Formats: sequence, structure tokens, C-alpha cells
Amino acid sequence: MNESHTAAGGTSDLLSTSDALRDAVEAAFPSTIADLTHLVKIPSVSWAAFDPAQVEASAEAVAELVRGLGVFDLVEIRRAAIGDAEGADAPLGKPAVVARRSARNGRPTVLLYAHHDVQPPGDDEDWESTPFEPTMRGDRLYGRGAADDKAGVMAHIGAIRALTEVLGADFDLGIALFIEGEEESGSLSFANFLRENRDLLEADAIVVADSNNWDIETPALTVALRGAVAFRLRISTLAHASHSGMFGGAVPDAMLAAVRLLATLHDDDGSVAVDGLTSADLEMPAYDEAQLRTETGLLDGVTPIGRGEILSRIWAQPSITITGIDAPTVANASNTLVPSVAVRVSARVAPGQRDVDALAAIRSHLEQHAPFGAKLEFDAVELGNPFLVDTSGWAVAESNAAMAEAWGREPVEIGVGGSIPFIAELVEEFPSAQILVTGVEDPESRAHSPNESLHLGVFQKALLSEALFLARLDARNGDS
Repeated sequence: MNESHTAAGGTSDLLSTSDALRDAVEAAFPSTIADLTHLVKIPSVSWAAFDPAQVEASAEAVAELVRGLGVFDLVEIRRAAIGDAEGADAPLGKPAVVARRSARNGRPTVLLYAHHDVQPPGDDEDWESTPFEPTMRGDRLYGRGAADDKAGVMAHIGAIRALTEVLGADFDLGIALFIEGEEESGSLSFANFLRENRDLLEADAIVVADSNNWDIETPALTVALRGAVAFRLRISTLAHASHSGMFGGAVPDAMLAAVRLLATLHDDDGSVAVDGLTSADLEMPAYDEAQLRTETGLLDGVTPIGRGEILSRIWAQPSITITGIDAPTVANASNTLVPSVAVRVSARVAPGQRDVDALAAIRSHLEQHAPFGAKLEFDAVELGNPFLVDTSGWAVAESNAAMAEAWGREPVEIGVGGSIPFIAELVEEFPSAQILVTGVEDPESRAHSPNESLHLGVFQKALLSEALFLARLDARNGDS
């Protein structure tokens, strides 16, 4: 341990605190799981088609837990307007829980972020247990949001509980808390929320608890995230539907045009074939095809796609996926030339490229390759920039030390193929803050998928890691 990072008591005091924190986390773990179970039972899906009252109920439940910590000067549920809307009639985003306590004696302030909203559950028949009835099987807790990200919420709450148990409520570290309510539906009010609550959320370091660990034995700090570009593309070839027998073979239907156009987005090996999309140069830990098959359920005989190291394809190269198609269903198919087809295009952008530049490249490619002169319309655009962590700061060093102590193993620096677009907005609003992306998940958590689960051993070690991290910050000299 670096003694320059400890208070007057020195390394021995920090070691004693660490042992006490470990005991406190273990003793409180059953009640932490009980609180998590209560949160998972609330179906707080933030998508427009779902009951908004459940997101409200989730925010209230989280706020009650935060108030019960007894360490914050302020705990409130707040909202912000969506996008550029202004005035009393402007639509508001989903409720977020915010809290703050001021730092004292030169200590830093840390902002702890997680989100209490969840993805839709999908079809119940795809689950082995009911999505919003958390169920223990073996060493895993199953349920929608059990990992992503209500366990992140409880990691923050549990870590503060442990810190308070050991140090009392009168510690010097400043803590801001931001538990968002719309991350899974695009964080549409996020930028406005940051601006309106800047004084409340400003911090020296920011912990975003919404990522993965390398495996159930090895912690990870996420240092690279791909950006996101998504839009709806409508492909039209006819002014109206026509009989496929009368005119098929003479005029192109929209489905034919769509199939041919979308096929141009990838080379024969499945790698992206769009000029202007870039890749990043990142260091990769060892990861082979067997591990990919295990973690993804790739069927026997189906080959991986892309080229280069497997993790490079996931972390450092762009990808394009068609995530939805609006077209006649097979059950309702008639002998008709379809005049128009809409698809949802979802792309991931490699670190180092701006989301707007990636969108321009993909749009240009589609316009240049539209077959038969098909007409293209683009709308419902969503953007998010990629992110690279500066690992040279004191916060990363303190986090790595805390993880190594909690897990008994040095953390791995990883990239993630997914996106957390709002991190770029955090960087813009708080440019001097050091940002750490941590998490409670593991490769088997299946976030966003049926049978999402949380490994309890991983969760306990992640919670202890954060408690140790907070204690290290509370013991820092005034050199933040």
C-alpha cells in the first residue's frame, strides 16, 4: 500500500480498517441480498410501453434505502426535461435518486452511479423462473435486474453501510449518489439532468457500477467502451403493393432491395465492410474460440465472424447488427410485392471514433449501395460516443488496490463491446473527474437476456472492493 495515500494513522490503521470492513460486509450480506431481492421484485422497465408507476416505485424504494444510511445531507428524487424541450409542458425523464454529503478536511468527493431501471423481461417461457420473482439456484440469484443494475445500486448502498459501520457516520469523505431511472431506455434526460444538478453531482472521481468482471474469480476495471449508433431505415421501391404473380420478376419489391442492401454491410467473413469506420489499438488478454462458444452459446458448426483477435472484434472493431425488421409476418404473408420495409440498424463504434462520423459513414455506404434505385429514409437516430479511460490517475490506483485486496487477485483491464453512451456526457460535464467503470456482473450473468443472474460470490467481492475503495479515499491526504 502507498503510505502517501493514507491519513496520519498510516498503513496499519488502513489494514485494521480493511479487516473490519471485510467483517462488516460479510455480516450484513444476508440483509443486503434481502434488499436487492425487494428491488428486483419491482418491474421497473423504463420503456414507454411499460407502466411508469413501477419506475416511480423503484425510485422510492431506492431513496428509502439511501435515507436509511444516515450519512447524507440531502436525499431526493429528481427529474429533468428530455432533449431540448423547455417550459412547464416539457416532457420529463424518469425519476432518479440523488444524494450528497460534503467532504471535510481536504478529502475528495466521489460520485457513485448506478441505475434502478431494467430491460423488458421478454417472453416468460424463455425464463426458468418468473423474471420479477427473484430465485436462488445454486450460488446465483436469478431475475430481471438482479445483475444489471440493481446489484450495482446495492453495491453502492452496501459499501456505504459497511463504511459507516466501521468508521461511523462522521467520516470525512465526500459522497454524491446518482441512481438513474432511464439508462435502459436511452438516458434521454441525462445531459439536462447533469447540467441542472451539477453542484450536487460534482466530484473528483466517478464510479460507474454497470459493467463486467473477467470471470467469477478475477475482478476487472473497464477501460474501453464502444460507442453506439442506431437508426430506423425505411427501404421503399413501390408506391403500393402489387400482385407478385402479375408483376414479380419485372419490378423489385422492397424486401429484395432490403436483403441485398443489408448484405453489403459485411464482407464474406462477417467483418464490417463500411468505409470510414475505424478500429482501435488495444491490448488484449488471452481469449480463445472455445471461451467465445461457451459464453455466447454459439451452435456447433456455426463459425465466429470477423477477423483479428476475438477480443479485438468485440472491444476494438466496429460492428453492425440488424436488430429488428418491420415486414409482413410469415403467418400473414400473401402473394404480394411489399412496397416498403423498415429495419432497425444498430452499430457499435470503436474507441477513438466519434459517433456522428460513424453515422455519416454508414449512411453514405447505404445510400451508395441502394439497389435498383431504392428510396431510403433515415429516422429515430440514437448516438453515443465511445470511451477510453485514462488509467494514470490516483483513483485507478486506489481502485486497483482495493480490488486486489477484496478478490485476492490483481484486476484485469478490459474493454466491453457494449456501450454506456452517457459516460461521454459525464466527461463533458465533469472534465477533471477521474472515471472508473466497475461492475458486479460476470460472463454468465446474461444481462438483457432471459435468465439474467447475479453470482453471489462475485457480488460480495465487488461490494467489498467498493467499501475498501471508499475507505482508502477517506484516508487520503489532501493531495486529490
